[in-house]
Amino acid sequence: MIGVSSRVRLNMSVLQALDDAAVEALEQTAEALHTEVVQAQVMPRDTGALQNESTFVDNSDSSSGRVRIISSTPYARRLYFHPEYHFNKEENPNAQGRWYEPWISGKEKEFCQKTFAELYRRAAGTE
Repeated sequence: MIGVSSRVRLNMSVLQALDDAAVEALEQTAEALHTEVVQAQVMPRDTGALQNESTFVDNSDSSSGRVRIISSTPYARRLYFHPEYHFNKEENPNAQGRWYEPWISGKEKEFCQKTFAELYRRAAGTE
């Protein structure tokens, strides 16, 4: 019988740097998604308040691995969950309800994964 032993030393400063890089990449991914949605012109738009001033990324819990894109207008929920509305397409030709759907389960569903991976490689210095 052969005896085997091993010793593992963790470089905690490197692990912390990787954790910090993940948080940074997560925050940047949320910003990229918000930008992507605005550029796709899928949010209903009249004055631009919903997609510009009233929709923002909340990074307050990013160190726990959670970011949120918040639309703070009282009508955002109603517009989002009622795709049957006839949206004015003068300002945003692709305006629709459930405007995040392409990024959740549609053709763009890998956007966040790919964006996070790229941003994490950059932030971690492995690119």
